[in-house]
Amino acid sequence: MKPKIHPKYHQAHVVCGSCATEYTIGSTREELRVDVCANCHPFYTGKQTIIDTAGQVERFQKRMERQVRA
Repeated sequence: MKPKIHPKYHQAHVVCGSCATEYTIGSTREELRVDVCANCHPFYTGKQTIIDTAGQVERFQKRMERQVRA
């Protein structure tokens, strides 16, 4: 490897915004914040709860209602 061209590798502190789980991983960033992690993601937990942080589900449902009425 060439010297001085690679980013520094850190032990990053990761915080999940949905379930507040905290863990440590290796990364080029020192701190990471995620919306969903393996602890609360529906695919891994088997629960079909929808985590909607941007209102996308409501917008989709309104759009579908308009199409059904037309």
